[in-house]
Amino acid sequence: MKHSFECRRMAFQFVHLESWSRKADDKGRSAAFIFDEASRKPIASVHVPKPEPPTVLYGVDVDEVRAMHDAAAAVATTVVKGKPRKIRLDQKTLHTVVASHPHTAAEVRADPLKANEVREWERLTIAWLKAQYGPALKSVIRHSDEKQWHIHAYVLPTHDRELKAQAYHPGVVAKRAVKTAGARDGEDGKALNKRADVAYKAAMRDWQDSYHEAVAVPCGLTRLGPARRRLTREEWKAEQAQASALKNAVERAEIVKRQGLAYIDRTKAEAAAIKADANKIKATSARLVGIGGAVRAVVDGIQESRIRSEIRREFTRDLDAAKKAAACAKSAAERERASRREIEKKAADARFAARQSAARLASAQQEIRRLSSALAAALDEPQPTPGGMTL
Repeated sequence: MKHSFECRRMAFQFVHLESWSRKADDKGRSAAFIFDEASRKPIASVHVPKPEPPTVLYGVDVDEVRAMHDAAAAVATTVVKGKPRKIRLDQKTLHTVVASHPHTAAEVRADPLKANEVREWERLTIAWLKAQYGPALKSVIRHSDEKQWHIHAYVLPTHDRELKAQAYHPGVVAKRAVKTAGARDGEDGKALNKRADVAYKAAMRDWQDSYHEAVAVPCGLTRLGPARRRLTREEWKAEQAQASALKNAVERAEIVKRQGLAYIDRTKAEAAAIKADANKIKATSARLVGIGGAVRAVVDGIQESRIRSEIRREFTRDLDAAKKAAACAKSAAERERASRREIEKKAADARFAARQSAARLASAQQEIRRLSSALAAALDEPQPTPGGMTL
C-alpha cells in the first residue's frame, strides 16, 4: 500500500531546460560533456550502473547533433566594435530540455498499461517540443537505463549566425528585455534588477504552464508536487483524483471529437450485419493485424527517415548561410583593413613630407639668421673715409 501511495505521490510533471557553452562551467559541464553523457560515454556516465545506448525518438542521433553543433560553432561569428569576431567559448551554443515521467523504468518494463501511458506522454511531449522550437529541434532521445523514465531534447539555433542558444530560454529573454528597456522614472539599479527577476520567474511559469496544458493534463499529471506546497496526504490525494478526473474528461472529449456522433445513429440492422460478419472478420483479423503492423512499420520508418533528411537539409542550409555570412564579414573586414592601411600610408607620407618641409624651413631660417648676423656685423664695423680716416 505504501508503494502504491509513493507512485501516486510522484505523479506530477517534471520538465527542465538548460543552455550550455563549449567552455565548462564550475561543475565541469560543457556542451561536449552533455553530448558525452547523452551518448553514454564512460567518462560522463559514472552515475549510471549499467549504461545503455539511447533510443532516438525524433530527429537525428546524438553523434550527428554533436557534429552539427561543432560545425556551426566553428563558423559562428559576432560583431565587436564593428568588426566580425569568432564567438566566445563561454557563449551558450546548445539548448537542452529534459522531461521525466513519474513511472520508473522498471515499472514501464513490467506493466504494459504503464508502457502505453509513457508512449503517449512521449508523443505529446515531442509535439510540444516541436511547437516550442520548430526546426531548431534536432533530436529527442530516451534514456531507460536510469531509475526514472525520461527523455532529452537537443536544440541548435543554427539559423542564427551567432548561435545564441539562450534565445530559447524564456526566462533569460524576459529578463534581458527588462534590462534593455532600462530603469523607469525614479527606479534605481536594485529595483530594476528585482523587476527583471520577476519577469524571469513569470516567463518560466508560463513555460511550465504551457507544458502542463499540452502534456500533463492529458496524462493525468499535476502541475506541482506536494512537498513544495506543504500539502497533507489527504490534500494531495484529492488533487490526484482531480487530475485523474480531468484526464478522463479530456480523453472522453477527444473520443467524441474523433469519432463524432456517428455511433449514436447506428441502426439495429447495421449491428445485425456486423454480427453476421463477425466470424469472418475474426478468421482474417490475425492476418490483417500482421499486415497492418508491417505497413505501419514501413510508414513509420519512411516518416522518420523524412524527418531526419529534412533536419539535415535545414542544417546544411543554415551552415552554408553562416559560412557565406562569415566570408562576407571577413571580406569586408579585409577591405576595411586595406583601406585603413592605405589611409595610414598616405598619412605617414604626409607626415614625412611635413617633416622634410619643416627641416628645410628650419635650415632656411638658420641660413637667414646667419646672414642677418653677418650683415649686422658688417654694419657695425668702422667704415673708412676717402681721406683714410675711420669713421
